[in-house]
Amino acid sequence: MDLRGELLKSIWYAFTALDVEKSGKVSKSQLKVLSHNLYTVLCIPHDPVALEEHFRDDDDGPVSSQGYMPYLNKYILDKVIEGTFVKENFDELCWTLTAKKNYKVDSNGHSVVSHQDAFRLWCLFNFLSEDKYPLVMVPDEVEYLMKKVYLAMNMELNCVVLEECLSQEPLQQTGLTVWKFLELVNSGGILKGIEQDIISMAIEEVYEEVIQDVLKQGYLWKRGILRRNWTERWFTLTTTSICYYVNEERKEKKGIISLDKNCCVELLPDRDGKRCMFCVKTPSRTYEMSATDTRQRQEWTTAIQTAIRMQLEGKKSYHKDLKQKRREQRELKARQKAAKDEDRLRLMQLQEEKDRQQQEIERLKEAQQQNEVLMQEEERRRQLQHEEMQRALEVQLREAEEARASMKAEMELKEEEANRQRKRIKELEEMQEKLQDALQQEIKARQDEQAMRSAHTRLLEEEEERMKQLMKLKEDQEAYIARTQREKQVLREEMESKSRALAEAQQRLERVRENRARADQEVEVAQRKLHQASTNVKHWNVQMNRLMHPIAPGEKRLAPRSVYPAFCASVPTQRDSLLKTSPNPEEISTPQGTDSMGNSNRAENLSLSCLSNVDMMDTAP
Repeated sequence: MDLRGELLKSIWYAFTALDVEKSGKVSKSQLKVLSHNLYTVLCIPHDPVALEEHFRDDDDGPVSSQGYMPYLNKYILDKVIEGTFVKENFDELCWTLTAKKNYKVDSNGHSVVSHQDAFRLWCLFNFLSEDKYPLVMVPDEVEYLMKKVYLAMNMELNCVVLEECLSQEPLQQTGLTVWKFLELVNSGGILKGIEQDIISMAIEEVYEEVIQDVLKQGYLWKRGILRRNWTERWFTLTTTSICYYVNEERKEKKGIISLDKNCCVELLPDRDGKRCMFCVKTPSRTYEMSATDTRQRQEWTTAIQTAIRMQLEGKKSYHKDLKQKRREQRELKARQKAAKDEDRLRLMQLQEEKDRQQQEIERLKEAQQQNEVLMQEEERRRQLQHEEMQRALEVQLREAEEARASMKAEMELKEEEANRQRKRIKELEEMQEKLQDALQQEIKARQDEQAMRSAHTRLLEEEEERMKQLMKLKEDQEAYIARTQREKQVLREEMESKSRALAEAQQRLERVRENRARADQEVEVAQRKLHQASTNVKHWNVQMNRLMHPIAPGEKRLAPRSVYPAFCASVPTQRDSLLKTSPNPEEISTPQGTDSMGNSNRAENLSLSCLSNVDMMDTAP
């Protein structure tokens, strides 16, 4: 987290402490005081008019945290410069404002930690808390902090006791607030049986290590650069420098060694009565030091190398890096746990689905066995019905064959009805084949039903529907058989009546044949007469043609010339009209059963008309 985020955490506590009514808003006068104190501890030039100008429209009304945040960012946090102020003084200011309202010891006034230690624990809590508001610290960070405190006391934390204490506290938003944490520490459940001085020293050491980025501190012997003598100093190692003081109270600083990526640490051999020596090389100077033992030298060299490595990596805080790594590990564990829970849930669902499918399979097996028994019974019943129906159809076919054989000679006029009867018989045969196909389909459906258990219910419904259709078909067949028998009886009656009618028709036919023979004789006589008449007509036609031709082409007679052309023109016209109106003797035919005498009379009349026409032409002038 950057400097702005760390400052906002402490300011959030101060703002919420000023919100007495817990309405989320603070009066402008209190914000003025808070802003003035922040200007002071952060070493920022004070601007008393900025707050008034920023909230000019709000008069003296209270201001929410969202309303105060733009002013805080613009006039305070944007002007903060790291290293120009003491962050501990800033934290003490915010702690003082929030502790008056929220920090409480037990009812007897006794507490495990002092007020100063509570402030340091509050700073440690802010550093290790999540970057979300309201600020909480997850149980893993609580365990990490208490392990650090116990390690500083050279003791081991009892995690079981810590878990019991945490289980008694209601966690808010999967974390513990700072006041619940301090109450948990002061209750004595975690630090039970430990003296307050030891606890205070451990908390101070952890505070310096985590908050002030002190990687290592302790006494070392240092060799001077001018006098070359050895002097014991108190050294404090941070990520950016090594400071050394006269003693552990750190009131008189004797010097500082700045660390960067160009520095290094090396081990030195023992000499001049000093052992466990090492040196820190910087671009400007080499510092020689001596530890009390080999373990101390190893710890110091490792810590210095860690600080140099962080300079190379561009990291400023060792514990911030560790905090980020722990947070990433928690997120990874949370994702893994969520994935495991999801897998577990999926397995449970699959197991439930498997059990359900197993139960369904068992139920389907039982239903299948019952269905097989029912289908066997139904198949036997259908077989019996089919046999009975087949016997009945065979009887009907035999009767139809007998009827067809007996009526074959007399069914020429009833061929259409016989075809209809054969069509009915053919339909019965097709119906029989359909029944056989239906039986085959039912057997195949039963086999498919065993292979497709998932579609068992649908196949049962289709089978029931098919049974209904078969029963209906059976009823239709029985009705059709009855109707066929009735039609057969009617047909027999019709055949008897038509036989009688046929006998009568044969008698009438004999009489018609006799009349036809007699009519044929009369027609022959009429034809002979007609032939004779036509011969006479031809003869007179020849005579007429002779009369119509002139006697000689050379004769010229003036008087009759005016009359003869008219006669010549009129005679063919009359002849043509006569020929057109009179029927052709060769085309005259006598129908069967007519009177021959009428034809002969007509021929005689035609001959007389022709003779009269010829006489008229002969007598014409």
